[in-house]
Amino acid sequence: MSLTGTIPVVFSGKTYNIPICVWFEPNYPNSPPMCYVKPTREMIIVKGKYISSDGEVTIPYLKDWKKGQCDLSSLLQVMAILFGEVPPLAMRPNPEPEQASCWLQFHKEADGRYCMSLPRGDGQPFQHENETNC
Repeated sequence: MSLTGTIPVVFSGKTYNIPICVWFEPNYPNSPPMCYVKPTREMIIVKGKYISSDGEVTIPYLKDWKKGQCDLSSLLQVMAILFGEVPPLAMRPNPEPEQASCWLQFHKEADGRYCMSLPRGDGQPFQHENETNC
């Protein structure tokens, strides 16, 4: 069984919602759940002391898990505090304009067709009669 959602984390005075997934083994609560940060397409994982390159959360609370003393609510609180000190995710850097996807150069015509706008060598747009159908 698993739960997915976000944890509100305060970093530098701002609140960020960190997406996570918590997996429960069949013998939970005798053993700790497995926790992962789950970046959106706009995010990247920041590997660190408590985060592996695949997003697994490896905080001491999980390593020292004891049935009856540890629970999901406390786990989420500890994660929020530690993630507030060192965020496990960052926004993916935007590509430079010259590296941007070709899709950014497409535009939709009134009839629903998508066409690509290409500048001439002198930087001026092509005249309509030189355009091609996509």
